[in-house]
Amino acid sequence: MLSIGDKFPDFALKGVVSTDPKTAFKDFTPATDAGKWKIVFFWPKDFTFVCPTEIAGFGALAGDFKDRDAVIYGVSIDSEFVHLAWRQNHADLKHLPFAMLADVKRELTSALGVLDKAEGVAQRATFVVDPDGIIRFVYVTDLSVGRNPQEVLRVLDALQTDELCPCNWQKGDEVLKAA
Repeated sequence: MLSIGDKFPDFALKGVVSTDPKTAFKDFTPATDAGKWKIVFFWPKDFTFVCPTEIAGFGALAGDFKDRDAVIYGVSIDSEFVHLAWRQNHADLKHLPFAMLADVKRELTSALGVLDKAEGVAQRATFVVDPDGIIRFVYVTDLSVGRNPQEVLRVLDALQTDELCPCNWQKGDEVLKAA
């Protein structure tokens, strides 16, 4: 699995950005939001149970991430058509404020090392990628356990200080000064 300090892999994926079939699909590459922080999180499958709680959780914080010059990409191995159908049929996903990317060839999940070997799906992995395309945070949970988007936001805040941040540091708290 790629980790802290590694370059986030190149990708070219189709994403779903709305529920209207006429405007739903858009192409995404690392250049799409060049110069921004990227929150890239993966879920195993569409039309499941834990996944929409996490996706909605990231959606609820989308404005906070945007305020920090960060974009969110949600990714699974399902096709863009499955993403569209799920968004159209799940109340919590209809007005999602970020793209759902389709890694149907499993190229990005494989390049990152987050393809679950037993299940053939993406693990519940989250990457915070800086504006230079360098991975600065990785968070992976068991397939049965949802993650905490608020913690991802807290870590982004800490990374953006470019300072030493103690345990449980929150935006606005004092940072540590090396003696």
